Amino acid sequence: MFWKADKFQLLEAESIEFKQYGLRDNVAQLSVFEMLKADSKRLVVGNIHVLYNPRRGDVKLGQIRFFSSRAHSLSEKWGNVSVVLAGDYNSTPQSAIYKFLSSSKLNIMLHDRRDLSGQRSCRPTQVLGLKREKNSLFVLMDRFFKYCWTDEEVKVAAGSPGCRIVMHPLKLNSSYATVKGSTRTRSPDGEPLATSYHSKFLGTVDYLWYSHGLLPTRVLETVTIDVLSKTGGLPCKKLGSDHLALVSEFAFMPGTKEDNKISAITTLATLSALASPPPEEDDDSFV
Repeated sequence: MFWKADKFQLLEAESIEFKQYGLRDNVAQLSVFEMLKADSKRLVVGNIHVLYNPRRGDVKLGQIRFFSSRAHSLSEKWGNVSVVLAGDYNSTPQSAIYKFLSSSKLNIMLHDRRDLSGQRSCRPTQVLGLKREKNSLFVLMDRFFKYCWTDEEVKVAAGSPGCRIVMHPLKLNSSYATVKGSTRTRSPDGEPLATSYHSKFLGTVDYLWYSHGLLPTRVLETVTIDVLSKTGGLPCKKLGSDHLALVSEFAFMPGTKEDNKISAITTLATLSALASPPPEEDDDSFV
């Protein structure tokens, strides 16, 4: 995690290795910063790389739940300060995991853990070919009866084998969903149409979440699906990562000076070995 030393000072840092808590080998970071001004403000900034495996929604939920809980604890420790959580959540905007992040809770008994992330519906052939599954009543009923969770899976997701409602303590909003953008690069929910593209996936899995006390003033637009598809997949010769960068500028809410702004930038999938498989071929046609 990088910051401008003439603008912020680091008050506390925490590194999370999820394997220590039985949540696979992914990692996350949390840092508490203070602005170097007379009316200094503090905030917690986090970065996470959630498990890739589309079928292990229980692990994804467990990692996000733990990460959010630790961010909340640091926020309370330093005076109930604002929180920004960035990262590769390996879950789409239409997924149950996205709903969990935005609403702070999720009844896991209403979902199949293998489809919690929404990744399996975002294969490049499906997105570019506009192929959609028809959700008939019989299909939905058949799915309902398959939503069987073991006690161990429930424990991983919720923290307790007897818990059916997974919760996290933060009230979060997505920076990109808050700031209006172009219909050429944004979906109806406001998120980018795509932040990652490889042979098995084309869609959005990366987000900048923020809590109380902050207001996103602007964001960096990504590229159109048409331009992205011409690369043949990421990384390519002109983009060294398999994710597009997300950038958001935040301002403190009323009570602070207008020039007290925070620039939160995430270049994703740098916290651990990339979980996504490489694209089948590179293309230098990206513009």
